[in-house]
Amino acid sequence: MSKDIFSHPSAHVSDEAKIGAGTKIWINVQIREGTNIGADCILSKDVYVDHGVSIGNRCKIQNSVSIYNGVTIGNDVFVGPNVSFTNDKIPRAFNADWNITKTRVDSGTSIGANATIVCGVTLGEYSMVAAGSVVTKNVPPYTLVAGTPAQVISKIDKAGNRVSGEENER
Repeated sequence: MSKDIFSHPSAHVSDEAKIGAGTKIWINVQIREGTNIGADCILSKDVYVDHGVSIGNRCKIQNSVSIYNGVTIGNDVFVGPNVSFTNDKIPRAFNADWNITKTRVDSGTSIGANATIVCGVTLGEYSMVAAGSVVTKNVPPYTLVAGTPAQVISKIDKAGNRVSGEENER
């Protein structure tokens, strides 16, 4: 591992993972083989990154997030604590026909704590998922969603502020 990457002694990082300069890997993080993580990211305590996952530059992944195979995360993405990503539409302990269903998180997206992202969706650029939401369908770019299942609340700007004049604004 490069000297310009910080990895806590308790972290388990595969020699087959590619990690960008300036990235910080904290306590009890596990990063599997074939993973690509960009520069200047922060992976907080107890994060799990499965094989084949791609994470862009300047992402912040908070405590206890598991990112499974099939998930692609763009640049400048915030993933709050305890966010859950799925990768199987029909989960079973044993399934000979098991297929990964891909999920894409576009650049600039923010996902609040304890949200669940059901596989097969795209979170559009600079979208925002409210804490505790369950996302079951695509989220358009520059859109705030909330609830179970997540529903559009309003359009937002790049900084996450609601755009005035929206009829869905609360």
